[in-house]
Amino acid sequence: TKSTSALFEPTLDYVIVKIPRWNFDKFEGADRTLGLQMKSVGEVMGIGRSFQEALHKATQSLEIKRNGLGADGKGYKNYEQIIDKLTHPSWDRVFVIYDAIQMGIPLSRIHEITKIDMWFLKQYEELYSLEKEVSTFNIDTLPKELLLEAKQKGFADRQIAHMMGCLESQVYTKREEMGVKRVYKLVDTCAAEFEAKTPYYYSTFEAEIQRADGSRYVHNESIVSDKKKVVVLGSGPNRIGQGIEFDYSCVHGVLAAAECGYETIMINCNPETVSTDFDTADKLYFEPVFWEHIYDIIRHEKPEGVIVQLGGQTALKLAEKLDRYGIKILGTSFDALDLAEDRGRFSELLTELKIPFPRFGIAESADEASQLADTLDFPLLVRPSYVLGGQGMKIVINKQELEEHVIDLLKSIPGNKLLLDHYLDGAIEAEADAICDGENVYIIGIMEHIEPCGVHSGDSNATLPPFNLGEFVMQQIKDHTHKIALA
Repeated sequence: TKSTSALFEPTLDYVIVKIPRWNFDKFEGADRTLGLQMKSVGEVMGIGRSFQEALHKATQSLEIKRNGLGADGKGYKNYEQIIDKLTHPSWDRVFVIYDAIQMGIPLSRIHEITKIDMWFLKQYEELYSLEKEVSTFNIDTLPKELLLEAKQKGFADRQIAHMMGCLESQVYTKREEMGVKRVYKLVDTCAAEFEAKTPYYYSTFEAEIQRADGSRYVHNESIVSDKKKVVVLGSGPNRIGQGIEFDYSCVHGVLAAAECGYETIMINCNPETVSTDFDTADKLYFEPVFWEHIYDIIRHEKPEGVIVQLGGQTALKLAEKLDRYGIKILGTSFDALDLAEDRGRFSELLTELKIPFPRFGIAESADEASQLADTLDFPLLVRPSYVLGGQGMKIVINKQELEEHVIDLLKSIPGNKLLLDHYLDGAIEAEADAICDGENVYIIGIMEHIEPCGVHSGDSNATLPPFNLGEFVMQQIKDHTHKIALA
């Protein structure tokens, strides 16, 4: 506030919920039971006006393909499994409690097993009661008061759409029609008694206030300036394959945009980062890197464009939707991002540029993969498109391994294209980092991997400069990099 002394007793009008981020899916067969040993690799934080809202925001921030607590059809349905999960603390216990209430297990029984305070369990019960009530309506009959209550308790538009069997966009349109809109509040230590100076915001939903002249409004503490603005999307929680290096990129992106005279706006939900320090960007929105929250901030701030390239796969996954909604992506276009991510398109580009690469094929089913294996020969490197940190990448050496891995992948990532490459056993892996403005290509460095070929770059060690690459190989790498950059 810059007006209260250190003796001023903090008064908070918001609630914060932090949830650790575990990465057990990277380690098949790992013991997922939680005990005295720390197993998490990162954390997320949700800020809201109530515990329920903050809890929902924190669960939406985790990036584990959940839209919040319940109401997405992804919970546990088996009684024995739920009881076992409650008895032995596991990473998804926060979701299992909701599933248990949904199944009709009494709060007293859940309390007896978990020893979690009844106050928290009652908060969960209230959320489930609200979900049941919303489910009795459809999109045309849903009353404004109930929609506002659902939003105030943190339910995402996707969850409300799931409850009523409609589309997320229909719920969004309904909210706009009814005037149920997000407002942004400052994080301060005095419950708005004094004016806060730190531009650190969180969103919530408030009932309208009536003015003396009869008009109604909702008080928004985020004042939009008339400066040119740039939004930088953060990388969310730290995890294996996407760590603090992306936050470093985001911070430098923010500083560079500020140098160019733009007002910088950062969106992130990870309290362990520099990007979420209150003085890094001109404005910080401590919100989930989740479509609904991002879209509302963009509509509120009306920036010149959004930078998605610095936040790792978290931000890149949102590029397609931003492009579809007509929001300008600064820097590399969505089409160029898609070209690099879509293994099939990229391989076609390499063929066109006469750049050699291992024999490959694209499969969308186990049968297609099996047929491809006959022409490509084992060993094969199998990986999906649009994934984070080499997730789902595996070297298979026979038909049985191939079939098992492909079936597992298609179960966890339905509708994804799988790329099968002939694995070059004994090859040296190197990578070049370069930037291009459309005319000039600058190669920043060429690194040689220490691990064998096939270990994902995010999990491996590399040396700079290379220690085992001859002049001819180095020149080839430079030539290929130039061709790809200018294509």
